[in-house]
Amino acid sequence: MDEIKRARQVLDIEACAIKELKKKINKDFKRALELILKSKGRAVVSGMGKTGIIAQKFSATLASTGTPSLFLHLAEASHGDLGKVTSDDVVIILSNSGSTEEVKKLLPFLKKIGVKIISLTGNKDSILAKYSDVVLDVSVKKEACPLGLAPTASTTATLAMSDALAVCLLELKGFKEKDFAMFHPGGALGRRLLLKVEDIMRTGKANPVVREDKTVAQVLLKITQSRAGAAIIVNKKGRLVGIFTDGDLRRHLETDEQLPRRKVREVMTKNPLVIKKDRLAAEALHILEEKKIDEVPVVDERRRPVGLLDVQDLLRAGFV
Repeated sequence: MDEIKRARQVLDIEACAIKELKKKINKDFKRALELILKSKGRAVVSGMGKTGIIAQKFSATLASTGTPSLFLHLAEASHGDLGKVTSDDVVIILSNSGSTEEVKKLLPFLKKIGVKIISLTGNKDSILAKYSDVVLDVSVKKEACPLGLAPTASTTATLAMSDALAVCLLELKGFKEKDFAMFHPGGALGRRLLLKVEDIMRTGKANPVVREDKTVAQVLLKITQSRAGAAIIVNKKGRLVGIFTDGDLRRHLETDEQLPRRKVREVMTKNPLVIKKDRLAAEALHILEEKKIDEVPVVDERRRPVGLLDVQDLLRAGFV
């Protein structure tokens, strides 16, 4: 067997299955969206076996994009889990055949509860389709499995159709990045979209602020005591006028033997880039990367320093 050739054939079959779905996006798809949007309850997604795994993923995607959802195992539903379903819910059943025993047992009870049913099935003549308020056709011409037994192209098509539903719902609900972050506070996206500069900046003793009339030696002592990589330089009114960094030290030390005794205002970087404390930490990271700097002073409306953000702070917060 030519494994490379066979692998490409599998991908072609599955790609074809998804491409064929485009012809099946019609008014029924819009009706399915309307039922979910109008539901006062949750989108209860149910499936069995391999399709059940797709159903779990679909439910998780809905829940993370603004549509309250839970997964209901088809077999467990007949053993008590049906109690999770209320008449306000809409039930979405994923089943290629639409005629398994678990589906047949569950349908009459769902109708008795009074829920609306949406089915994603490969058999529009199945009992599931007959009980459904909306039927979405996810049938495929053939499975990628050479025996035609293992769900392959059919589960891929079902996954793609469920993603299409989830993305359309997301947009219809006006779901934004900040909303997504609210449901993912522990992930990288949550950190990027929720964490602000003030949450991770250095303050107090960790934020070395020095008057411009101090010597470089005094500034270096302050930096060392603060365990920082730079010092913020202010005028007598307490407003930022510069920053003295490790880079400034190295550049001047090579050519100036009197550097330790010089006033820091003579060798500091004047009018450095700054950021406000209410800006997102992700924005600060962008500034540091774009300008190729390691520190940025954090200032208030009167340009008085309230903190210092170092690339190390972003590293500890999981940004880098």
